[in-house]
Amino acid sequence: MAEALTFYDVVDPKALKRDYPIGAAFETFAKAATPDSLRRLQEQRFQLLLARAWKTAFYQRLWGAAGIEPGDIKSLEDLPKLPTFGKAEIVDSIARHQPFGDFAGLDSYAPGQAPPVIFHTTSGTTGTPQPLLFGPKSREVQNLLLGRLYRMQGLGAGDVAHSVYGHGMINGGHYIREAVTRFTAATFMSAGTGVETRSAQQVQLMKAFGATAILGFADYVRKLAEVAAEEGLVIGEDIRVRIISGQFGRENKGAVSALWGGAACYDWYGVGDTGVIAGEGPDQNGLYVFEDAHLVEVGDLDHARPLPDGEAGDLIVTCLFKDDVYPIIRFNTHDVTRIIPGRSSLGWGLRRIEGFLGRSDNMVKLRGINVFPQAIGPILSEIEAYAGEYVCRAVRDPGSSRDDLVVLVEVRREEAGLSERFAALLRQRLGVDLIVRLAAPGATAPLTQIDRRQKPIRLIDERHR
Repeated sequence: MAEALTFYDVVDPKALKRDYPIGAAFETFAKAATPDSLRRLQEQRFQLLLARAWKTAFYQRLWGAAGIEPGDIKSLEDLPKLPTFGKAEIVDSIARHQPFGDFAGLDSYAPGQAPPVIFHTTSGTTGTPQPLLFGPKSREVQNLLLGRLYRMQGLGAGDVAHSVYGHGMINGGHYIREAVTRFTAATFMSAGTGVETRSAQQVQLMKAFGATAILGFADYVRKLAEVAAEEGLVIGEDIRVRIISGQFGRENKGAVSALWGGAACYDWYGVGDTGVIAGEGPDQNGLYVFEDAHLVEVGDLDHARPLPDGEAGDLIVTCLFKDDVYPIIRFNTHDVTRIIPGRSSLGWGLRRIEGFLGRSDNMVKLRGINVFPQAIGPILSEIEAYAGEYVCRAVRDPGSSRDDLVVLVEVRREEAGLSERFAALLRQRLGVDLIVRLAAPGATAPLTQIDRRQKPIRLIDERHR
């Protein structure tokens, strides 16, 4: 019986670093990149990806239903002919072929030739946790790209990186650990969520081991600063953090930086299926797309039709390196962003996106206005009494069928007219009336699950119950 392939039978680390430069080599690549040179590289990688996709039952079914046949797609110029897909198609694949679905394409390999699979799940923020399957090559490219991001944001030798991404079956914490330990010289602290390591214990560990960086979602990073104060720790003396890297979206980076003694805050974007797609560089002026690995489009929210640069819509991504397991071609993340026009101040020839602006499938339309729950927190933070946490409830009046959004806001203290001040500010910024109700610090935690989830819940839709 022939021996099965193992991870390092398939992965060639030296080849990966040659094909996907990192550190100083990446900066050289980014400065030299032109639309033409990037297109040539993307075309080469797309052809390998396309060949793998045509061998998978998932794409045969998806593309066949759209009337696409082999040979119809000859180059990236034909990419818009292909339908997008998203979580709904993945869920359908799993229902047809339980428990893992057929989107990974493992049955397309000859006996004994399939690469080993790394198996995790999503967090289930937008539904039931989804299986995530990675081949060795695509997993290590994802790890390298995230290591590339951390290094371009300044993480390196001498840093102690405190990670608050979740572990268990969830992909996040494992992915972050692999990226930091394999592709940076930083020391890694694998703290996890507040359930895996209590928040009070986390800040004590940060003090004890000299954490200089925090990696995680902005919501929990902000909470840790509050816990440190409750524990009597002085940020800047007991804990000296210089870098915070994570998912900020519309969060106020200046406010988070102030909580952590002026630490530099960097945003980045990716999803479990794709790995990191884009991140802020030293100029902190938009998120640079790693265009040697990803081709991104922005499509309108209704039909995914391509939008011009500068207009906000769904981010659609093609992962050019995933030609082993789970090829991804035109995956609609349903995360809203826009492409920033113009060239960067660094002289890099890579496109930039604004970052995460909200989820189109979590959007609530009120009186013709699109409201993204994730956009509400940064607005609330403009009023000093805001305690840093909130949750939205979408409700419907059964008599009038009128939809409303109720925002439950944690405040440090009750003041006369405070709810009206929050409501007026939201009306001014969003252009529609929301209902504001006040709550004590910690009161929304059972709803947001901030201590248990790496991405807290911001919307509870009660309209169709």
